[in-house]
Amino acid sequence: MIRTKGGVGIVSLVGVGHCCHDYLCLIDEYPPEDGSTRITSVSTQGGGAVATAMVAASRLGIESAFIGNIGDDEVGSLILEELKREGVDVSGVEVLPGVQSLRSYVMIDTKKGTRTKFPYKGNIPPIVWDEHKKNMLKNAKILHLDGTDYENAVNAAELAKEYKVLISLDGSTRQKDNRLNKELASRVDILIMSAVYPTAVSGKPTIKEALLEISTWGPEIVMSTAGADGVFAVIDNHVYHFEGYKVNVVDTTGAGDVFHGAFLAAYLKGKNLEDCISIAQLTAALKCEHIGGRTGITDWKTVENNYKPFAGVRL
Repeated sequence: MIRTKGGVGIVSLVGVGHCCHDYLCLIDEYPPEDGSTRITSVSTQGGGAVATAMVAASRLGIESAFIGNIGDDEVGSLILEELKREGVDVSGVEVLPGVQSLRSYVMIDTKKGTRTKFPYKGNIPPIVWDEHKKNMLKNAKILHLDGTDYENAVNAAELAKEYKVLISLDGSTRQKDNRLNKELASRVDILIMSAVYPTAVSGKPTIKEALLEISTWGPEIVMSTAGADGVFAVIDNHVYHFEGYKVNVVDTTGAGDVFHGAFLAAYLKGKNLEDCISIAQLTAALKCEHIGGRTGITDWKTVENNYKPFAGVRL
């Protein structure tokens, strides 16, 4: 149950970013351009980087909320109902008439454990920050963002700074103008990036050099996820590598999103950095044993009973 204060839901974690519905297609193999392949199964579930992170945090026992816009179409209804079922506060979600909700078509090669995404860009207008949404953010401990809609991310970050709320960024979506990427990354406190984001944004040739450079921009926590190859994190001005968990990978859809949600859940529960990394890695790895970004997200008891803190190796 979400606590309230003056009629406003009080949650520890507020998300602003990508929210969509995924159409998940299992295929025999990914075809060459102008070729074809057979779809063997189709299923659907909610998706989107920040929205899925909020679902992961909620399953792990953290009161979370999503702020954003969706359309008044069938896809929007599916998005909203799933978030409600997961216990995510959606009082900051506006349903806009005549607008198409975001969706993504995902082709999954289960033999290789890989996925290829075809997201619908859409034309959803920016968030209007009314008093209710502002108060939701003001009462939170952490704001989690992605760069999918740059205007929304920057506006939310400015408000969070004003309210002295910690800011977390999923560094995966890049703007064409790299100055904008650096500007957003410099505004946040927790920066967890994809494998390719650090070198692309920093201009440095290696992950070690890239992470050390980005750590001078302002974030207190800087790291990069590398799938089965684990995590690279800056600790005390040095880069450390943390190995990942070995699982039977069926589908990597949403793994990074789940990592973010689990990391922030562990952080809010007072775990140290190394434990946060290990908990996030285990949660994301377990997800990869299931189709889709949300089906395999586990609960806090399972994670706490099974994670094994790995000592990072200094590079």
